[in-house]
Order: sequence, then C-alpha cells, then structure tokens
Amino acid sequence: MNVADVMTRKVISVTPDTTIVDAARLMLQHGISGLPVVAAKGAVVGIVTEGDLLRRAETGTDRPHSRWFEFLIAPGRLAREYVHSHARQVGKVMTERVASVAPSDTLAKVVELMETHHVRRLPVIERGRLVGIVSRANLVRALLDALPEAAGKKAESDAEIHEQILAEISNQPWGPRASVDVTVKDGVVELYGSITDDRERAALKVLAENTPGVKTVHDNLVWIEPISGFVIPAEGSTPPERT
Repeated sequence: MNVADVMTRKVISVTPDTTIVDAARLMLQHGISGLPVVAAKGAVVGIVTEGDLLRRAETGTDRPHSRWFEFLIAPGRLAREYVHSHARQVGKVMTERVASVAPSDTLAKVVELMETHHVRRLPVIERGRLVGIVSRANLVRALLDALPEAAGKKAESDAEIHEQILAEISNQPWGPRASVDVTVKDGVVELYGSITDDRERAALKVLAENTPGVKTVHDNLVWIEPISGFVIPAEGSTPPERT
C-alpha cells in the first residue's frame, strides 16, 4: 500500500496572498487544521496550520515579554514574532520548509516523516505540483479497511496454531522463545513459562490473538524480576495440567 492508495485527491489549498481570515474560515468550514499554500502552476511553497494562528494580537495570545527579557532577545526574533501575531496574509505566517511525499512513496515513509517533523499531514507532490494530501485520518481509514481482511483469515487446526505461535515468537527480536511454551485446545491458547520484562506479557498475548484460528488466550506466565529474582505470577494464572 502506498500514498496514492490512501491520499485525498481533492485538496483545499490557499495562496500566499490569501488572508488569515479566509484561511481560518476554510479550516473551520471543512474541519481541517492545515492548508497547503500553493503558488503559480501548483507549486507548494508552504503550509499554514492552526498552530501558525495561535499567537495572535486579536485574541490577546501574542507572546508577552518583560522589558528586561526584550532587552536580552535579539531584535530580529521580536520582529518575527510581531509578524506572526499581526500579519494579514498567509504568506507571512506560513511554514515555508514543508516535508512532502510522492504518490509512489510507502505509508512507512509517511509515518516516519510525520513523527520526525511532528506534523499531521503531508502534501503529495508529483512533478513539482500538488496532487493530493495524506493525513493521519487517511492512515486510520487505511487501517480500518485492512482490519476486516486480517480478521477474516481461515481458521487453522490446533497443531498449526501451536506451530505458528512458536514460530512467530522466534521471529520477534523481543520473543522469549527459550522460556515460553504454548498449548492449544479447540482454539484456546494457554501461555506458560517465564518472562523477565512484564511488557513481554502483553506482546505475547497480542501475538497469539492475531494467529488465525485462535478464539481466546489465557495468560499463565510468571514474571521473574531480573534484579531481585522475585517471581510474580499472572493474575488468575493456573499451572499446566500434568499428564
């Protein structure tokens, strides 16, 4: 799955000359928190978001400074803050350095850029022109579409479930394969053994729950605290049956 599969193609955008008033109205009207800023021939020159409109003189939220602090701050910084709190056009408050993706980029790249730049949306650019936008909401929709497909896998036999769970534990870099065992009966999974980090407990349960054919998972793991050696059993755990 790539950007072209999930992006919004009908993009609401503004130009550098768009007024702050009009940009704010567009955000509220369409329920979005950011707008690409497009110049001639569809070239993206920036993006304006709600964050760019937080510090405004009209609402009394412009950044206050004491006279003493103003003496210590470079005049250029104060001038920049004044522009952001008083400017009337989008081009004067927008973020100019914009992270973007191409339609052929993977969703993994989208997530990486969003996390790196702390943004909620990315313009999609092809041949220098804006062709769409991909947001966190687009990624959530993609997840929603993919979940039924994953849940609809064919049920497996108990033996196959057992082997798949053990193999997946072995494949995971965090998987405690040497200290964990699994039994399966009628699709019910019992987890036995020990872990040295209690976060592995939740991960093992999720791994088992995602295995095709599993109906429910019972946690009988014990947590051995590595420093003290204390053994902490799972709440409600039961020992394995002896045969």
